[in-house]
Amino acid sequence: MQPLTLFDLPSLQDAPAPAAAAPAAPTSRRKRKRTVHASVPFVPRATEPDELLRDADWVVVSSSGGKDSQAMLSHVVQRAKVLGVLDKVVVVHADLGRAEWGGTRELAELQARLCGVRRFEVVRASGPDLLDRVEVRFGKLRAKAERDALKAGEDPSKARVPPAWPSSSARWCTSDVKRGPIWTLYTRLAGELAHLGRPVRILACIGQRAAESDQRAQLAPVEIDRTASNGKRHITTWRPIHAWSDRKVWREIARSRLPYHPAYDWGNRRLSCVLCVLGCSSDLVNGARRVPELAAAYARTEVAVGADFKKGLSMREIIRRARVLDELEGPAARPPMGTAMAGHVGRALTNRYRSRQSVLYGRSA
Repeated sequence: MQPLTLFDLPSLQDAPAPAAAAPAAPTSRRKRKRTVHASVPFVPRATEPDELLRDADWVVVSSSGGKDSQAMLSHVVQRAKVLGVLDKVVVVHADLGRAEWGGTRELAELQARLCGVRRFEVVRASGPDLLDRVEVRFGKLRAKAERDALKAGEDPSKARVPPAWPSSSARWCTSDVKRGPIWTLYTRLAGELAHLGRPVRILACIGQRAAESDQRAQLAPVEIDRTASNGKRHITTWRPIHAWSDRKVWREIARSRLPYHPAYDWGNRRLSCVLCVLGCSSDLVNGARRVPELAAAYARTEVAVGADFKKGLSMREIIRRARVLDELEGPAARPPMGTAMAGHVGRALTNRYRSRQSVLYGRSA
């Protein structure tokens, strides 16, 4: 039976007195269940590094420009060269727009070129950037909360709106501005090898390490990404440096001679978004000191969505701490290149790295 519309109803004058009716059940849109193509395997075809590289049609190295990415890139390329499969390697950088440290994309491209990788791809999510997406998300969450309140017979103006900011339990930023755009590259790469007449095998290299968090410690070094795979491409995720320590990462950077981002010398533990919700407080304060206009934009967004940037730590407080440090220390001079490295590998190895940077790239130590 088709549901009645407003125009199907009789006028109130002609209608008999209505009987008491039970409240209408709320309608909900049924989510379509995603199915995985039957050809997608449950377990990887190979697990040993050299086997993985030989078996792949493409080796896609995700590079944020950070220390883990560049150490992984150097390590993977070294093996690819030995095996004679460097032509399979593609480096991809997900451009985060204004949320990202300045010069990151250019650094990621330089690192790839210096490693000898010929193909460097930049992907970027369409539509609003990361910060604007927070406000868009808030609007959608508020509209849903108000609809739910109306259905429950409650005052929609008092409806509780869930936080719109990303968090460790809701990392929609990763899927929206990194994972999704990289999947579009997978589609293109699979199309370039469509003549193979079978699903294209893509080895996705990610620089996640067990030492970073308990959550990442639970990740498998090698696994099939069944969500990203389909009938045209099979994606195997490889975390080449999953078991590496910070010291080993920095030793690989020193060995490779690749330049690293100066944010580490400023004191940052990680690199990606300047003001990442998953970053430690010292990284956030450092970001607010180096890019104050971005911190101010985050503070304005806090007001717009009525919620702190990070649970228990607002951007207003981060900015306040940054100003206190500026007042105490004055405008900080850029630390010497190698400051971050020296704390992990020692002064002697760091000095050799600095001297090679000066000779190879004309960078001042």
